[in-house]
Amino acid sequence: MDKIISNKYNLQVLYEDNHIIVVNKRAGDLVQGDKTGDKPLSDVVKDYIKEKYNKPGNVYLGVVHRLDRPTTGIVMFAKTSKALPRLNKLFAEKTAKKTYWALVKNTPPRHEAKLVNWLKKNPKNNKSTAYDKEVEGRKKAILNYSVIKKLDNFYLLEIDLETGRHHQIRCQLSKIGCPIKGDLKYGFDRSNKDGSISLHARQLEFIHPVKKEVVSIIAPLPKDSLWQACPF
Repeated sequence: MDKIISNKYNLQVLYEDNHIIVVNKRAGDLVQGDKTGDKPLSDVVKDYIKEKYNKPGNVYLGVVHRLDRPTTGIVMFAKTSKALPRLNKLFAEKTAKKTYWALVKNTPPRHEAKLVNWLKKNPKNNKSTAYDKEVEGRKKAILNYSVIKKLDNFYLLEIDLETGRHHQIRCQLSKIGCPIKGDLKYGFDRSNKDGSISLHARQLEFIHPVKKEVVSIIAPLPKDSLWQACPF
């Protein structure tokens, strides 16, 4: 399906049918409302659907998964109450495959590796810490990374998650001495100009909950010079 750019809503739709809508989230967008009171992406998508299909009354939209506010890339929503529990099950059972790209400055200890840690979240500063040993209150976190390109001053990593923990990629990469570009919270020395971190939800592959077909979606990279130097 061709990408749709809605200028009015500043929304890039990557895939849409009767049951699902997938968008390319910008840095700074909230997926779901929080205490800041800022308008979330879910409400923007509802406005877009309401106008596009001339829907009266409230528009149904289910949040399937989230991305951190400074992160970019693929976010999926359910357009029907029938699709939402089926999509939730796909993510809960890890049958929806999510692939992330990240830019790091420091040389990774290995060209590719599986990282296994136990994460503990601190709600006071909204930050997780990665540990090497299992202790009560810590959650097991597993990811696989590989270096897919060496840029002038950065490395482009491809990351596949086996678990979905709070700030997992950010925390685990920081643990091996490779904080993500712009991620001050996890040890990078400078912020990105737009407040983003250089972590992008690049690809999502799943079995459609109604059509039972394989759907594979790729999110275009942010339009800054470093991301644009990466392979497409």
